[in-house]
Amino acid sequence: MTREKKPMKAVMLRLRNGWPMPLMLQGVFEILQSVVFVAAILLVPMIAVYFSGGFSEESFEVIMQFGGIIWLAIHGVPIQVHNLGPVADPSAVSGWFTLIPLGLSLIPLVFAMRAGRRIARASYTDQLWQGLLGAFAAYGVVGLGTGFLVSNQHASVNVVAAALVPLVIVFIGLIIGARRESGSWGRLIGVDTAAYLGSLSPHRRWAGSYVWHVIVAGFVGYVAAVGISGIVLSVAVGSHWVDVANVYQELRPGAIGSFALTLLQLGFIPNAVFWTLSWISGGGFAIGTGSTLSTLETTVGPLPSIPLFAALPSGEHGTMWLFMLLPVLAGIAAGWYFLRVGENHLEDWFSRRIPYNWLALSASTTALAVFTGLVAGLLSLAGAWLSSGSLAIGRLAEVGPHMWSSAGLLALQVGFGTALGYLIAPLFESDPVLEG
Repeated sequence: MTREKKPMKAVMLRLRNGWPMPLMLQGVFEILQSVVFVAAILLVPMIAVYFSGGFSEESFEVIMQFGGIIWLAIHGVPIQVHNLGPVADPSAVSGWFTLIPLGLSLIPLVFAMRAGRRIARASYTDQLWQGLLGAFAAYGVVGLGTGFLVSNQHASVNVVAAALVPLVIVFIGLIIGARRESGSWGRLIGVDTAAYLGSLSPHRRWAGSYVWHVIVAGFVGYVAAVGISGIVLSVAVGSHWVDVANVYQELRPGAIGSFALTLLQLGFIPNAVFWTLSWISGGGFAIGTGSTLSTLETTVGPLPSIPLFAALPSGEHGTMWLFMLLPVLAGIAAGWYFLRVGENHLEDWFSRRIPYNWLALSASTTALAVFTGLVAGLLSLAGAWLSSGSLAIGRLAEVGPHMWSSAGLLALQVGFGTALGYLIAPLFESDPVLEG
């Protein structure tokens, strides 16, 4: 190997594995890289819009502050928006912007995962906390500084929230990244989970296995329902594409403005998927105080000119209630999964105590349906809460799913589908173990 190639290879290895330094400083260095990358992704389109004249008379400093506000918003920090009142006295009204663009929130999450992997790569098991602590402290300082710098006559934030709330995303990302790099929770936290499980009694292992796979089945049902909702949303946008294009033409934002508007809407696509899930469940969602959009009812007032809103359902409901059968299909997938893993120890327990097989099967399947539906409903509450919020403007202070009704109906639909899937799956299985 030539002398010129050796230094280049060494540099590439350093870029891949990190530079040798104290672990706490390593954590700071890695997370600050993430901050720079995310800031660049957010600011470059805004700077392009600014130089194209898209921000009227605002100064470059205000645009940078606006970029900082967006950085905080995608981390879930509530933003207080000022001067929303009438022209005569705009300072008379203010509101809170709390709707998180979940699509944009994936950007810092992905870079935090990258930082977690690199920190874990540079650490031993009992030293990982040092790098994570450095990353946490640095991210908190960045959030605190951003909170101080972004406040102006248009918007302001609570600096304590700016320092603490972004740590939620970075914590999740760092842990996922470190877990992926370590390959197991045992290497990550220094606990041999296999040895611990081996020390448990058989009954406790069976109970734990049953509970775990019920949770996974509920997760499978919920994820399948979210996936179905994404397909429904895609079909709705595609079938209303002409209406969406007409809104773009009416706004006339220009090439760069259209790009920025599209990027912003893409950031809210995951929110729209969760809204679609609440729609097909029958619980519905709101775009404005007092509004409801569901398969059973549509009550909505005037909406802002946002192209994505052109795909909202309208007109007679007719057979729209049939969409409520889609989450049942997701439940069938959950029941099928549970049959495949073969961990229904509750059915074994019932079979030893109930002399009638059909009764034992009915009792265990009913319990499975209830437990799986509850897991899917709880996950639905989390998704609905994350995708809800306020746009700070008038009626739009309430946007998002009707959480409790959507979660309750989804729990019933997924639970029923789970029972159905668990019972019919053996008809399509060729595994002799399952058939026996």
